Amino acid sequence: MSDEDEAPVAKKSRVFYGSLEDKERERLSGDGALSTGSDAVKAGIEAGNINISSGETMEMEERVSERQQEALAEFERRRRARQITVSTDDAEVKAGLRALGEPITLFGEGPADRRERLRSILSVVGPDALKKSRKDEERAKRSQEECQQTWYHEGSAYLKDSRLWLAKYSLPRAMRRLEAARSQRDVAEATRAMRQQELHKSLRNLNNFCSQIGDDRPISFCHFSPDSKMLATASWSGLCKLWSVPDCNLIRCLRGHNTNVGAVVFRPQAGVSLDQSDVSLASCAADGSVKLWNLDSDEPVADIEGHSERVSRVAWHPSGRFLGTTCYDNSWRLWDLEVQEEILHQEGHSKGVHDLHFHPDGSLAATGPYRWSRGDGRKKFIKLQNICILTLMTYLTLVYHLATGSGDNTCKVWELRNRKCLYTVPAHQNLLSAVRFQPTDGHFLLTGAYDNTAKVWSHPGWMPLKTLAGHEGKVMGVDVSPDGKLIATSSYDRTFKLWLSE
Repeated sequence: MSDEDEAPVAKKSRVFYGSLEDKERERLSGDGALSTGSDAVKAGIEAGNINISSGETMEMEERVSERQQEALAEFERRRRARQITVSTDDAEVKAGLRALGEPITLFGEGPADRRERLRSILSVVGPDALKKSRKDEERAKRSQEECQQTWYHEGSAYLKDSRLWLAKYSLPRAMRRLEAARSQRDVAEATRAMRQQELHKSLRNLNNFCSQIGDDRPISFCHFSPDSKMLATASWSGLCKLWSVPDCNLIRCLRGHNTNVGAVVFRPQAGVSLDQSDVSLASCAADGSVKLWNLDSDEPVADIEGHSERVSRVAWHPSGRFLGTTCYDNSWRLWDLEVQEEILHQEGHSKGVHDLHFHPDGSLAATGPYRWSRGDGRKKFIKLQNICILTLMTYLTLVYHLATGSGDNTCKVWELRNRKCLYTVPAHQNLLSAVRFQPTDGHFLLTGAYDNTAKVWSHPGWMPLKTLAGHEGKVMGVDVSPDGKLIATSSYDRTFKLWLSE
């Protein structure tokens, strides 16, 4: 047999056990260490480029890979899921998912799939999470029921006397108002229609009569005097100013507030039957301060203390004896200036109280919370208070109507006797900041909004009659003069404007 026919010898693999470190040391310390290669290795060791351990050892503990950990965790979760009991009632399953903050159903999901999804969620968060969620839900429900219960504060003797006084004041005024409304019914229908057409024609001819820069900060509020000869404005600079009407000349600058002024209002008899030295105006600011002013001085004559948070509005009772204030501590207060006491501290809102208005008779008042935010689905309520009480932007005749503006860009008109929304006016392109009825007869409605416009609407009918455009910033305040001839608007653009029919 030739060498070519011989099969190749298979190489045997060798397995080395133990460390080669000792062999390497012996080789380096032996005679062969004098070779050039050994010299090079020694030079490398001395230079620190070659490291040989000195015998230290480190024990490596066994570790489970992340994939193995995930697999073990999944097995454990499935084991817990098999031990969890889930109701077969689909309604209970949905309630459980809702309590855990999960969607009650997914696209294409059936009752069995939904039940398994709840079981899977409970295996992660634990079965006690559902019990805790249900307990929290029950606790919140009990709390809501408690909030809806009627409760009372014990009133003071001053409050009792004031209620009696208010009843004697408001009842005769209500009787006179109703008699006047009944007499209007006797007027021929054609005559009433003609008068309404003339009023609408006059309102459609409203134009900007005067524009004045009122301050170097936004003008947040404006209010006519009872004789329609002055206009008061409030600014975020902390200043309140009095202007002559209709020429818009500055009469006096009222200095006393140190922060944004929310409102300044004339007392009902100011400039008519009150002396110049009597209290004629009231103002409020974001720091909780409320100040009283007369027409002789540019400094406040008195401060009303007691508010710890922002006071957004003040309103005089038609009698001029009482002053109402709204506060962001979720309450409003009624002050008797004759006895110089707070006679009513009324809670009831769940948010800061933003606005307040008295009924012309003096028997009702309405308060409204801070405006809606678009992302808030919770309901906000207008509270009617019986002081013997207040209205937020209202005028009531034989038909009791209340107008409100909100952050959903609409104005709603409410029928108070039925407690229902009579009509929703799609008024503006941005949130409403102010709403006013005509003070004499309530024949038109004025709205102002953050879309830089104010609008005039017929009442009844709610037809748009005129858009008052001209401000370069959001309209923050509106008012109608007591004689019904002028309309005032104040704006974020630091100006106020007077509108007059040609």
